[in-house]
Parts: sequence; structure tokens; C-alpha cells
Amino acid sequence: MAPVTTTGEEMYALVERLYPLCRSITGDGVRATLDIVGEYIPLQVHEVPTGTQVLDWTVPQEWNIRDAYIADSTGRRVVDFAESSLHVLGYSLPVSATMPLAELREHLHTLPDHPSWVPYRTSYYKPEWGFCLAQDTLDAMPDGEYEVRIDSTLADGHLTYAEHVVPGQVADEVIVSCHVCHPSLANDNMAGVAVATFLAKALAEQTPYYTYRFIFAPGTIGAITWLARNAERVERVKHGVVLACAGDPGQLTYKQSRRGDAEIDRVMRHVLTASERPHRVAEFTPYGYDERQFCSPGFDLGVGSLSRTPYAGYPEYHTSADNLDFVSTEAMADTLAVCREAFAVLDRNRQYVNLSPYGEPQLGRRGLYDALGGRSDTKQAQMAMLWVLSLSDGEHSLLDVAERSGLPFDAVAVAAGALHDAGLLKA
Repeated sequence: MAPVTTTGEEMYALVERLYPLCRSITGDGVRATLDIVGEYIPLQVHEVPTGTQVLDWTVPQEWNIRDAYIADSTGRRVVDFAESSLHVLGYSLPVSATMPLAELREHLHTLPDHPSWVPYRTSYYKPEWGFCLAQDTLDAMPDGEYEVRIDSTLADGHLTYAEHVVPGQVADEVIVSCHVCHPSLANDNMAGVAVATFLAKALAEQTPYYTYRFIFAPGTIGAITWLARNAERVERVKHGVVLACAGDPGQLTYKQSRRGDAEIDRVMRHVLTASERPHRVAEFTPYGYDERQFCSPGFDLGVGSLSRTPYAGYPEYHTSADNLDFVSTEAMADTLAVCREAFAVLDRNRQYVNLSPYGEPQLGRRGLYDALGGRSDTKQAQMAMLWVLSLSDGEHSLLDVAERSGLPFDAVAVAAGALHDAGLLKA
């Protein structure tokens, strides 16, 4: 795992700021989240009105909440939204009533197997109200009357998402997507938001080959809305990664695109293997995060998903135990490092044509052997040149060369650059 870095600490500080906010698929919590991210990178924020048709879906009403609680007969708040935004069922209708515990129980959600944890539950598309609380809290509530109040609104408004673009040398795009709809869950997915933000900052300090488009949107409906509003741009999307669960202590997991052999799939497999990090490469399934929207048959984009412990794969998932103690600077720094390594490969992965394909060209008179003199990796650099020349037939990429030769991609890319500069290759 990568060492703790200043960037890791900065990402953790961003997660700390974002963690307390109450977010949902719409509403002011999303806007507040994007306002904070916008302090780090410039964002173009989009507001899509309720009722807008987006593919087979419709943008729902906007939900906002100000306060919510369950109070006992003494007025003491037994459950208080002010303590944690997880305490309210997401998209709860407003309610103001007094009722016995037996009736209230029908609207309460707990985790009996983890009695001190509060679950995260939502009811986006079915009108409902409810509270989430620890089983220990419920067990301590005596029978009797309770005041129940949820001060929320569900009304026509907007779905909000944002984009940040790092211009590249070409118009072809790599998309990086993360969801911004979960309240008070540090790993799922404020760690993903933080890694995406600092990945964008790092790319902006370079001149990347591809144009990188970062999408900060609510899960499912946000990706669907982006796809519906960007039909003309989709053909430019050559690669993509969905970032999620980027800060937990588990090993890295890359979930391949629906294609399974997309270039991003090959790059991620190569980088993870070459780095000797503990990792897992998983086959695509139509269950998980927004890779399933980008990979749906009509779009079939080359978009995979990078996480540490994957979707629903850890007990703390969608509970109050996914808190600030569950994520670390080391894990987020390691996830960011893998993204940077993968995109460095992706940006340099070209196909070349050998301009002197009849026999081995004389490298010495072109100064290429002299350039290798004294290097500790002279043999490796020489072999990289020979492999690049051998496979530069317009059909093999530099990643093909690296995989077939067993040489590091960096060595292959440097060799290709030297041969290109010497007039022996053309892209």
C-alpha cells in the first residue's frame, strides 16, 4: 500500500467535511456537497427539472429535510436527525403525529445482528416515511406514546449533478464517475468523491493525451440523466472508471466492463499485476454502481469500476459503522496512486509502425545504443527497443508489447519514444 502522503491527508480532510451532510438523489445536500468539491476543482453544475424524461426514467421530485426526531413522553429526543442524517429514511414524507410504540414500530429500521449500528435505508420511488436507529435504542424504548416529526418537503425541483473537464490533446474522452447521493457514509462514497477530486487536480497539472471528464452525480438516476443529456458525446467516450468505496482497508478490486476486453480492463489488470499489490479482478455483473448504466447494451462503453472492498462486500456497508474511522489516508492514497498509474499507461498506449521493417535497423549509428550506455537497466532498455521494433506493425499497441515481452510498460513507452524521435517509428 502507498505510504501516507500529504495528498492522502488532504483527501481525508475533504471526507471529514463532506461526511456530516445529508445527501440524497436530489436536494440541497447534493448542492452543498458540490459547493465544497468546487472549492478544490472548478465544476459546471447542472440542474435538471423534475419531470424531465431521461431514457426510461423520469427525474423525480426534489427532497429536502430540515429536522426530524422521535421524542418520548418527557420530550427527550430518543432518535434525533441532528445527530446523524442516517436516522431518517431517505425521501421520507413529512409527518407530525403522536402514536404508540406498537404503531411506530412499522416505520422503524434496525440491524438486529449489529445492535449498535444504524442502517441506511431509502424509499426514493415509493411514498413512505420512517426512521433508522440502533437496535439497542429500540430495545430501550418502553411502550407508550411517542411524538414523531419529520420536517421534510417533497416537491417539484431539480436533480443536480456536476462535471469537471481536464482538456487533453485529443477530444476523445475518459470519464471518471462517482456518486454523491449517500448521507454520512465515509467509504460509500465520500472516499470515492475525494479520490476523484484529487485525481482531477493531479491530471490538471499535466497535459494528458485524452480529455478527462469527471462526473459527480447521484447514483443510478444521475448516470442515466447524464447519458440521456449527452447522447452526442457518448461516441467520444473511449474509456471510463467508476470510483467507489475507495478508502476502506480491503485490497483493491477492479470490476471489468461488460465487454471484458476493453482497453481500460487490460490496463487495469496490467497495472495491478505489475505493481504486485494485493488485488482482485472481477467479472462484470449488471449489479453494483453506475458502471451498469454506462455498460448497458445500448451504450456498451468501456467503463469498469475500481474500489477496495466492493459493493456490499463488508459488514459496515450502508450502516453508521461506515464512518470516519473506517477510511484511511493510506487506503485513499493507494487508490489514487493506482488511478494515476493506470491513466499514465492509458495515455501512452499507442500503436506504431516500424519504418525500417526489413531486418533489424542499425541502432548504433542513430545514437540509440550510445544513449543506453551507463544505465543500470541497459539490458532491459535494449530489449524494450527490440520488442517495440518487432511488434510495431500497426496492429499491436505498447501494452501488447509490454504483456508479450514481460517488460515494464514504462520501459516500453520510453523505448518507443526514443525510436520515434530517431525516425524509426510513426504513430
